[in-house]
Amino acid sequence: QVQLVESGGGLVQAGGSLRLSCVASGIIFSINHMGWYRQAPGKQRELVAAITSDGTTNYADSVKGRFTISRDNAKNTVYLQMNSVRSEDTAVYYCNAHISRSIPGPTFQYWGQGTQVTVSA
Repeated sequence: QVQLVESGGGLVQAGGSLRLSCVASGIIFSINHMGWYRQAPGKQRELVAAITSDGTTNYADSVKGRFTISRDNAKNTVYLQMNSVRSEDTAVYYCNAHISRSIPGPTFQYWGQGTQVTVSA
């Protein structure tokens, strides 16, 4: 069994900063892509940022220059540093990871339970 557990969400004022963390645990051979998605009320889940195993990153246009994704492969952890947050960043943030549990073996996509981020004016 593999679990992704997020932490670091909460209430933050507009213009402030917040750091999200997500730890993967369980039987893990390798973790390929890791990423953060978010879903605001009444909207579809969208990609915020993603990072490959070699550190290549990808960001949604709406967060470029404000958010930074990083990972610690030794700790099976991905982070999202959120700076200069805006009210439109309010959403539930979900961690996502593509994980292989054996070699040779398939890669499966896993999701965390989500952490609420609320930005106040």
